[in-house]
Amino acid sequence: MRTVSATLLSLMITATRALAAGGVGESEGMGLLATFFIAFGILIVLFQFIPGIMLFVGMLKGIFSAGDEKTHGTAGTR
Repeated sequence: MRTVSATLLSLMITATRALAAGGVGESEGMGLLATFFIAFGILIVLFQFIPGIMLFVGMLKGIFSAGDEKTHGTAGTR
């Protein structure tokens, strides 16, 4: 009885390892639609940089030009 149990246990362990490693080499990768979806998402993020940069430059112009106007405005009233 011990021999039968040991044989069945060793077969179960070997079969479990073989079944677990069965599909490792056959990966298909991403499909065409998944690639297009990811590329579309990346394009959306990249195109949002253009308005963001324009807004940042406008803010910097506003900050530095407002400081210049205040100094010129007070100097002209004296």
